Amino acid sequence: MNDVSPLISAQQLFVDALPTQIMPAKEISLDNALGRTLHSDLVATEDSPPYHRAIVEGFVVHAADTRGASEETPVSFQIVDAVAPGDAKCPAFSNGQAVETQTGSIIPDGDVAIVRMWEAKRDGDRFTISRPFPPRFFIEDRGCDIQQGSTIISAGTVLDASHIGTLASLGLDSVSVCRKPRVTIFASGDEVIPHTATLTPGKIRDCNSPMLAAAVRACGGKPIEAGIMGDDFDAFVTEVKQALRDSDMIVISGGTAVGGRDFISDLISEVGELLVDGVPMKSGRPLIMGKAGKAPIVAVAGHPPEALRGFRLFGLPALQKLQGIAAALPGDGNSN
Repeated sequence: MNDVSPLISAQQLFVDALPTQIMPAKEISLDNALGRTLHSDLVATEDSPPYHRAIVEGFVVHAADTRGASEETPVSFQIVDAVAPGDAKCPAFSNGQAVETQTGSIIPDGDVAIVRMWEAKRDGDRFTISRPFPPRFFIEDRGCDIQQGSTIISAGTVLDASHIGTLASLGLDSVSVCRKPRVTIFASGDEVIPHTATLTPGKIRDCNSPMLAAAVRACGGKPIEAGIMGDDFDAFVTEVKQALRDSDMIVISGGTAVGGRDFISDLISEVGELLVDGVPMKSGRPLIMGKAGKAPIVAVAGHPPEALRGFRLFGLPALQKLQGIAAALPGDGNSN
């Protein structure tokens, strides 16, 4: 038994027909990378941290020297030197000796440990301990966060503040992201006028174009508002073909049927391939999808709430796929 809803089936059919990540790469500065989509896997060119380092204040000792230490048989150490954050190396020390250290200081290889400050009973240049410490105790080893050669951020990741920090930690000041998809937006209908125009009887302002442009920006795209098309089929076809020369995606609001004709369905068939001709669900008739070459075409209702809902259901996953973003298909609480 097939439990997949008509909406999910339509979304899957549409998205599966679209190419993955056709956006070319663009190198941008780290300052401008927030919210952009990574174009290719980012491979670490160095380890992080780049050296072994202390994560507490205390004393570096040879772990073997602490064996057998207890309240009854404390073990004593002589402090022979110190290492601070920024020092290029930790001073050498022998058995029975210790080096005072601070958080972030460089620590050598080998079976050494850090005796935390509050676990040492200090008296001048000597201190005693009353318990053993295992090797590498309170030491972060080189590469424990990021290993050189590993993929640290995958292609298709939308970069957030933590990603910016990771890039900076590796010394990077620029990153290769996907160019923003160019999305041309049309409103349709003889009754539709610009949103700044004075209303006259029988007319309605175009609030869909600014609204959908904002939705496109929120999804990582670059909107191009192409204006309002009247109910002239041939003129509309010409305008869409022209827009496809410089667009990665087309969005149309309204105009599903005009004078008994399946206006938008026929238009998509004229300029490309019709994929979804309505969805058998509540308010699903205006949801019409297709593609022209590699460019998705998303047609939504003229009623603003339904226009935005339709874009979220079909425009969003189309934009995500164009940028190589792996995401689940958006569900809808009103699909029955």
